[in-house]
Amino acid sequence: MSALPVIELFSSIQGEGPYVGYRQLFLRLSGCNLSCPYCDTQVAQSAMFRLETTPGSHFFEQIKNPVSLDRLAMLIQSFDLKLHHSLSITGGEPLLWAQELQAFLPRVKELGFKVYLETNGTLPDKLALLLPWVDIISMDIKLPYDEYEFWHEHREFLRQGRTREIFVKIVVDSCTDLANLLRARDLLAGENTKIPVILQPLTPVRGLHKPEPAQMLKWQEFMLQELESVRVIPQTHVYLGQL
Repeated sequence: MSALPVIELFSSIQGEGPYVGYRQLFLRLSGCNLSCPYCDTQVAQSAMFRLETTPGSHFFEQIKNPVSLDRLAMLIQSFDLKLHHSLSITGGEPLLWAQELQAFLPRVKELGFKVYLETNGTLPDKLALLLPWVDIISMDIKLPYDEYEFWHEHREFLRQGRTREIFVKIVVDSCTDLANLLRARDLLAGENTKIPVILQPLTPVRGLHKPEPAQMLKWQEFMLQELESVRVIPQTHVYLGQL
């Protein structure tokens, strides 16, 4: 029987990107193929996962993990569809579980939920497996860190996702290199200048610092020289005290 390794299933307000403020049901899966220096999310799989007992209550019960697709569908069905804009499949990196999601997402659609995929945008081949059931793609452009860069993967990901609603988030901190923003801008302009871009100032973590307001304005102006929609949106759920 197919199963998924879940970290938590809960109801909250979307705090990032153009859907800020919408109520979503969040299915957070374990595991990630990256180690971003600013990551603040627990991604390790455990023997139990957290299920919010009442939507928005922040009260959880512990459920045995991994959970079968049948039971997971039943748990999702227990949440009020009318209350939620969509089901956010997040992580970690959910595309690590593309084969399991390929079997699971048709059930989600049968329940009436839109599927909102949050992804680091580095696994284009995995995305192709899920496109028939995905409505909205929230894709990160990961600026280079350590010895890692992902320009080729991001380009292929944008091409795979072009038949769906897609937007891009770029996390920036006080030390972000303008040369990397130039490369990100050129990448996006070469694919589709209309793709919405969110510059997301870093929430301070691990000794990293958020950009100054003047930096954000300059970077936004720089990106708008070639792109049609560039917005600055921080992680609003942090300020609201939401999950």
